[in-house]
Amino acid sequence: MTDRLELMGAPGSPYTRKMLALLRYRHIPHNIIWGGAMGAPDGYPKPKVALLPTFYFRDSDGDLEAAVDSTPIIRRLEHDYSSRSVIPKNEALRFLDLLIEDYADEWLTKAMFHFRWAFQVDADHAGPLLIHWADPSLPDNQVGILAAQFSKRQIDRLYVVGSNEITAKTIEYSYVRLLDVLDRLIQQQGFVLGGRPSSCDFALHGQLTQLTQVEPTAIAMTRKLAPRVRAWVDRMDDLSGHKGGDWLAEVQYGALKDLLSEIGRTYAPFLIANAEAVETGAENFETEIDGRKWQQPPFPYQAKCLAALREAYQALSADSSTRVDGVLAGTGCEALFGKA
Repeated sequence: MTDRLELMGAPGSPYTRKMLALLRYRHIPHNIIWGGAMGAPDGYPKPKVALLPTFYFRDSDGDLEAAVDSTPIIRRLEHDYSSRSVIPKNEALRFLDLLIEDYADEWLTKAMFHFRWAFQVDADHAGPLLIHWADPSLPDNQVGILAAQFSKRQIDRLYVVGSNEITAKTIEYSYVRLLDVLDRLIQQQGFVLGGRPSSCDFALHGQLTQLTQVEPTAIAMTRKLAPRVRAWVDRMDDLSGHKGGDWLAEVQYGALKDLLSEIGRTYAPFLIANAEAVETGAENFETEIDGRKWQQPPFPYQAKCLAALREAYQALSADSSTRVDGVLAGTGCEALFGKA
């Protein structure tokens, strides 16, 4: 153990890649412990929920504590380290950053999981790779056995994230549209919220490391449709040398309209229907997303995400609330906050 910030993660974890890129950009000294399925290293505490990445912070007594969930960890790091912030100072833009980050973490990950496990060619590629990432010293016969077991478990979980025959096209078309939106934003301003990266950039980057670098079907789509986005993902991986840049001024918020419209088209109706299903205790729910039927079991954590977004919206000052309402109007996102 060391005074440098430590975290355990895996190359195949989009949230690990999100946080590693953020740490590099912010010049936060850190050590990455490659792990995952093997559990916490000896001498390190276990988190309450086993998720990647797991960060190890010092508590007030100097003892290590395990923390997971990248969004609150980013805000904790903002408190602990002052330089090269990834959270906009402007309250309205800060809220939009949170909304887009949440979309990347909770909706775009559906595409990541779908493209990894829904197609046989992708599953055959991912299974052994994930085992090699965990322990490259394992013999081939053991890798084969573990890969088959892990792949079956993940394929059987496709329905949990909403990937099935009914929802497949909605997920795939949403990814194609996102590539187009990001391609134009990157060309226009470099990052989502302007000329410097924010937390939502790193959230998008994390999911896209898998979709553009790991999953064969999604790689081919991205290479054909959005080579600029593919290159941006590589650059995002290490922005330690990036200097300067400004976030969007209020008069420039219109640049986000297409991205927010994509969020309102897909993630917003999902969040609302999911939260209602969680509240009623339903085992499954159906709704309409992008003109097509959507069906999956409710996901309690994503109901908490909606509650957190609504809490952040309610906390806005009157002026910031007016600005946010103006940007969200007509995108579909306003429905999340009772403005439809």
